[in-house]
Amino acid sequence: MEGDDAELTVAVRAAQSGDETAFRTVYRTVQPRLLGYVRTLVGEADAEDVASEAWLQIARDLERFTGDADRFRGWAATIARNRALDHIRMRGRRPAIGGDESELAARAADADTAGEALEALGTGRTLALIAQLPQDQAEAVVLRVVVGLDAKSAAGVLGKRPGAVRTAAHRGLRRLAELVTAGPGGPPATGAGQDRRAGGATVSSGVTQTRARTQKDM
Repeated sequence: MEGDDAELTVAVRAAQSGDETAFRTVYRTVQPRLLGYVRTLVGEADAEDVASEAWLQIARDLERFTGDADRFRGWAATIARNRALDHIRMRGRRPAIGGDESELAARAADADTAGEALEALGTGRTLALIAQLPQDQAEAVVLRVVVGLDAKSAAGVLGKRPGAVRTAAHRGLRRLAELVTAGPGGPPATGAGQDRRAGGATVSSGVTQTRARTQKDM
C-alpha cells in the first residue's frame, strides 16, 4: 500500500472511532477529487450541493464501512454518484456528461497517444472537454484518473466489468487527446499552465499511472 493510501486508511479507521480531526483529514484528502467527479455528472452550478449531500451520507454511514483507502474512495464515489443521479432525476434532465460521438469522430486525430490530454488534465478546461465524451468513457476516465480508483473499484461504482471500464478509460483518454489537439482553443494558455503546476500535480501523476495501467491491461 502506498504512503498516501496508508495514511488515508488510518484516517478512515480513526474517523470511524469518532475522531473528528481524522474525519477532517479524510474530507480534505477525498473531497477535491470527489467534487471533480460530481461536476462531470451535474455541472458546476450544482456540484457543491450534491457533494455536500454525499458527505452527509458518508458521515452517517461511516461506521458501517469496511476496507482500505481504495475501497473507501470507491464507496464514497458510489454514494456521490447515487446522489448525483437522484439530483438529475429530480431536476428531470440528462447528466452533464455524454457528448455526441459523431462530433468527436469528425475531429482530426493528429496524436496516436493521450500525451497531450495528460498534459492538460487537472484543469477546468479539461473537465469541460471530458464532459464532451460519451458518458461511459467520461465516467471511466474521471473515476480512474481524477478519483484515482483502480479498474475493479471503478467497475463497482458503475456496475460494470473491470475489463469494460479499462476499455472505456482507454478510449476516453484517446478521444480526450483528440479534443485537446484539435480543439479551437489550441494549446492551453500560460495561465492554464501555471494552474496545472499549482494544482494539477496530483491529478497529472494519477493520469500517468492510469495510462500505464490501462495500456498494460489492454
